[in-house]
Amino acid sequence: MKSTVLVSLLFPLMSIAANYTAEKRTVDGIEVVHLADAARKTEVWIAPSVGNNAYEMTVNGKRVYWSPYNSVGEFKTRPVNLGNPFLAPWANRLEGDYFWANGKKYGLNPELQNFRRDGNQKPIHGLVIYTDKWTVAGVKTSSHGAEVTSRLDFWKYPEWIAQFPFAHAIEMTYRLSSGTLEVETVIENLSTEPMPVGIGFHPYFTLHDAPRDQWKVHIAAKDHMTLSNVLIPTGETTPLKIPDPQSLEGIQFDDVYTNLIRGADGKAEFWVQGKKEMVSVIYGPKFPVAVVYAPKGRDFICFEPMSAPTNAFNSAHDGVYKDLQSIAPGAKWQESYWVKPSGF
Repeated sequence: MKSTVLVSLLFPLMSIAANYTAEKRTVDGIEVVHLADAARKTEVWIAPSVGNNAYEMTVNGKRVYWSPYNSVGEFKTRPVNLGNPFLAPWANRLEGDYFWANGKKYGLNPELQNFRRDGNQKPIHGLVIYTDKWTVAGVKTSSHGAEVTSRLDFWKYPEWIAQFPFAHAIEMTYRLSSGTLEVETVIENLSTEPMPVGIGFHPYFTLHDAPRDQWKVHIAAKDHMTLSNVLIPTGETTPLKIPDPQSLEGIQFDDVYTNLIRGADGKAEFWVQGKKEMVSVIYGPKFPVAVVYAPKGRDFICFEPMSAPTNAFNSAHDGVYKDLQSIAPGAKWQESYWVKPSGF
C-alpha cells in the first residue's frame, strides 16, 4: 500500500537478522507489523486490529494478496474481505441460527448483532473476522525467517461466549521464510468439554501478467461436495472431473472440495498461474477441505483452507459428516497453510 509510513515511538520493537526484518510500525495511525525478506524482495503487512489480517503481501512491489484499497486506513474504516481473513469459530455458513456440539443444541442470539448473514440470511464467517481484540505477543527474526505471533483471548468476551460457549484462546503466527509465507494457527481449549473445530481462512490472491480469463488453476482434490441452493453441503460428493489445469475463461468457482490430493508430507497444493506468475497455496493435513472462489469479472481467486466443510457442526450431529475435528479440554489444535509466490 502507498500510504506514508510513520514509525511510532510507542512501538519501537524491531528485529533484524541478516536478510530478514520484522518490526511494529504505525501506518495511517494504525499499529501494523511488517515482515520482510530482502533477498527475495518479499514483504508482508499485518493489521492485528483488523482481524489480524495480512492485508498485503508483495513480491517486487507486486501484490500477491488482493485488495481493493490503497491504504490500511481505508481497510480499517471500511472493512471488507481482502488479504487473509480468518473465519472462526465457524467458517462459511450455518444452516440456521444454531449449531450442535457434543449432543447439545446451541442457539445464536441475533440481538447481539455480532455476526453477519449471507444473501440467504444464513450466519456466515463466525465472529472475529474484523475484530480489534488481537494483541501482538512476539515479533522476531532469525537466519531462517521473520515472524509475528498474535493472540486472541476469545474466552474474555461475554458477547462471543454467548454465541459460542467454548472458552478458548487462539495464537496466529505469520512466518516469512525463503519467500514463502506460513500462516500457523494454534487453538487452546480452555473449557471443560471437547471443542469442535470449524475454522478456516478466506485468502484472496491476484496475478498481474495475464487477464483473469487467461489464468489457469490446479485443484488438488478428488471429490466435489454437492451444495444446496443456499450453498449448504447436502452430504453427497461426486468425483472431480475438470481439466488440470482448468482455465478460468468463461467460468467461475464457488465450490467445496474434499479428499484432497496430498504428497508424502501430507500437504495438498493448489495453484493459480498467469504467463509466468504463480501463487501456490499449500494446505497442512488438518485442513481437509478446500473452498475455491473465483467470481466472473473479478481479478482475484480464493483458495480457502478449511478445517471442516460448511455447516460441519450440524452435519456432524446429523451423522452426515464423519470427520469433524475437536480439541479435548486443556489440549491444543495446530495447523498451517503456506503461500508460495513465484515468477513475480
